[in-house]
Amino acid sequence: MPSGGLCATQQATGCVCSSGPMGSSPLAAVRFVGVGSVQRSSARRFGLPLMLATTALVILTCCGFTSSARPSARAEMTSSVLASAKAAIAKQTSARLSFTVTSTSSSGTEKVTENLGVTEGMETIALGAATATIKVTPSYAYISGSSSGLTTIFGLTAAQEKRVGKNWVSFKAGTSQYSDFKSGITMSSVDSVLPEAKGTKTSMADVKGTKVYVLTWTVAATSSTPKTSNTLTISAVGAALPIKGTASDAAGDHETLLLSNWGEHVSVSAPPAASTISYSQLTG
Repeated sequence: MPSGGLCATQQATGCVCSSGPMGSSPLAAVRFVGVGSVQRSSARRFGLPLMLATTALVILTCCGFTSSARPSARAEMTSSVLASAKAAIAKQTSARLSFTVTSTSSSGTEKVTENLGVTEGMETIALGAATATIKVTPSYAYISGSSSGLTTIFGLTAAQEKRVGKNWVSFKAGTSQYSDFKSGITMSSVDSVLPEAKGTKTSMADVKGTKVYVLTWTVAATSSTPKTSNTLTISAVGAALPIKGTASDAAGDHETLLLSNWGEHVSVSAPPAASTISYSQLTG
């Protein structure tokens, strides 16, 4: 995911963020994938304010990882933790990502759940009354949703929404649209939650008896996005897998990301052929 911001991919594809920009952050890899006239509000998001996210943490003062530690030592620790996390993620075959997003520019809270496998995955999205589902299989990607979900989340026109109805829109493997969905809703996308080492500070903490690494960083405001403060907690016991990410921006938007169910079986079934309509038919 590009590190230019939550809506960086949207901006590159001309899509519009349904829940408003949340600032820029590697954690905020909101994978809004443009598919022609379709606008996908799928997401990797997170969000409580930095202060709320760290209130429950008891920062350890051992091991030299306090604010008084040498900058070079802190930088080495950050690079080491990120390398370990990337390696740990690469060994996983599946994961569940759950996002909750509150935005000052949106009418409600957005909730997203992703169950990701190596070659398949599924995502559900709820934004107020609008709901949507995305499925990825080795052969096709599919989208469906409520009437408002198809228009608000995916950006279908009223005529297209009426034609789709309760059916699924399909995208065949080999098309650019399929590739976009597959790259966003499979395990290959998970390490995009990891920030760059430069500018990231790492400390250790004890959260409910579990030792974790706490990574924090900020992303400066741009002409289109406010300043964002981010945290990511990574297990310091066993595999260095991410546990929770948070982000908050100066506009008052908050996101939280929970990562779980590592290695559990993920199976995504294709909808019946009779209830699908190809994207080329819909736009042709």
